[in-house]
Amino acid sequence: MKKILHIVSLIIIGIFFFLLHLKAQDRGPWQVGVFGGVSPTLGNYHGDTAQANLGYVGGVFADYYFTEGNFGVGVDIRAIRHPLWGADSVFFSNGHIATSFNKSKRFQYGGLTIGPTYRFSISKFSSELFVKGGLYVRQFPNYQRTITYTSGGGVMSPSVTHSQVIRQTINQSNRHFAWMGVGGVRFNYEITQHLSAFIQGDYFTLIGPKFKGESNDFIIMEYEPLVPLTSNTYVENASQYYADRPVTRNTFTQAINIVGGVKYTFGRKKEPKAVPATELPLPPVTQQEEAPVKVTQDLMVVVNDKQTGLPLSGVKVIVTGAEGTHVLLTNTNGATERLSAIAKGNYRITGEKNGIRTTEAAIAAEDFSAAGELIYRELQHDDPRFTLIGETVECDTEQHLSGINTMLTNATTDRNMSQTSDTEGKFIYQLEQQATYNIVANQAGKYSQTERVSTAGLDRSKTLYVTLKLGVCPLEAGANWVVKNILYDFDKSDIRPDAAPVLDNVVNIMQQNPTLRIELSSHTDSRGNDAYNLQLSQRRAEAAVNYLVKQGIDRNRVEARGYGETQLLNTCTNGAACSDEAHQENRRTEIKVLRY
Repeated sequence: MKKILHIVSLIIIGIFFFLLHLKAQDRGPWQVGVFGGVSPTLGNYHGDTAQANLGYVGGVFADYYFTEGNFGVGVDIRAIRHPLWGADSVFFSNGHIATSFNKSKRFQYGGLTIGPTYRFSISKFSSELFVKGGLYVRQFPNYQRTITYTSGGGVMSPSVTHSQVIRQTINQSNRHFAWMGVGGVRFNYEITQHLSAFIQGDYFTLIGPKFKGESNDFIIMEYEPLVPLTSNTYVENASQYYADRPVTRNTFTQAINIVGGVKYTFGRKKEPKAVPATELPLPPVTQQEEAPVKVTQDLMVVVNDKQTGLPLSGVKVIVTGAEGTHVLLTNTNGATERLSAIAKGNYRITGEKNGIRTTEAAIAAEDFSAAGELIYRELQHDDPRFTLIGETVECDTEQHLSGINTMLTNATTDRNMSQTSDTEGKFIYQLEQQATYNIVANQAGKYSQTERVSTAGLDRSKTLYVTLKLGVCPLEAGANWVVKNILYDFDKSDIRPDAAPVLDNVVNIMQQNPTLRIELSSHTDSRGNDAYNLQLSQRRAEAAVNYLVKQGIDRNRVEARGYGETQLLNTCTNGAACSDEAHQENRRTEIKVLRY
């Protein structure tokens, strides 16, 4: 590849000096230029998959315009580098996370593209549009990210050092050829007859999923983090902090290049041939024509949910037409802001929300002749999922809390999603049909219940939104709360599968707050023998504590206490006639903060 680049560069330089020695009037419609600038990365190539950072680009080009027209063909040679932005090391109380690189810590691309170009000029200003494709050699970084920690170290338990790869690149080859494409626009200003300065913006990406059977995507395998590690974290088992199974993610290369440069144009502008005044034809005598009046109108777009007809907020609406592109966002009424005085012409209107496109609409030039000053268009969005609109609130006052981490878990697939509540305490998730989810707040110094949300039995054609207020309380000594959704089978003390996610939330709270010490208590209703109820509640409390210990919580931080029917919440004592719901109120599990 280097030999090819050298040969092409020498050819272009030779053409440059050959044309430079020609007489000005004999020079052809050639131009050559050099450029350099920055290369911002896009999508998951910039995001958490590739973590490619803002880089730089440089290169040369040569264009030939046919018979002094506006259409031509051009060659582009460039090199691009994108460094990584990911952190190299993280330290916690008994270990660290570090990254080792087998290759350079950057993405590199270099090669040649060729394709059509089009130009138009006004006085000293001109613009050029181009699309080019060609062969590039690309090099991806090759690295492993490893967590290393030491556990044990007591008298009876010798210290053991553990090491586990939690993220690594898995490309078949980190250096190979690929088809690449570039398309953009160049804005020129003529400094002299031959020399111009320009700024240029273009989009750069790989073409096609593979080249000779090898993937063009950058691919990683990663054990996704479950709980963030801090400097005070003590890791007993990495599986408490990372998923049991790795996931594979891939992304394609894409970047916006913003460059500046200079170019040299060969040949002179042809001057118009002088015509004697006596030979000039006399213009016909006609009435003076009035300048055409520019017709404009306002535009408003509304987006509705297709199945329910409800207005949708937060939909990105794109209006593309004669005046360029306008990007709008719908409000709570499903309407965009009023786009004022758009020029007469043809327009295309599209929309997108949650990765799903809306229907499309169009405006034709003849629509501007209709009566009124407003053109109205409606789009429909067809997402089969329900929308959970949640709010994190303070437990006692129900005032909204912002910046709270939330985690939503699909009870069937165990797939997790996380989100941080906004300045108004709002968070939004998309829920599949006929599915059950557990949702909790995940924040140091605070706790929340494990709330359950289900779409089972809901009709998507009638219901779009599911709402939830997630109470978030501060942890402090003496605090006491009833834990929801820890249920036991009759006369049993085993932890049921549906109670495990609730106790997992307690595990997370304990892990995020290492100084926390709690009492976990179990209570029964008044039915049955008093002594037996006391024993049953103790067994249930101990079963819950044992579950926490198996998940890595020190037993000294948790006390099990069974109270039987000694702390009833209502008047349903022995022999009292009460409903099942009233008795259920007394059958509960509580957590009391002993120390924090």
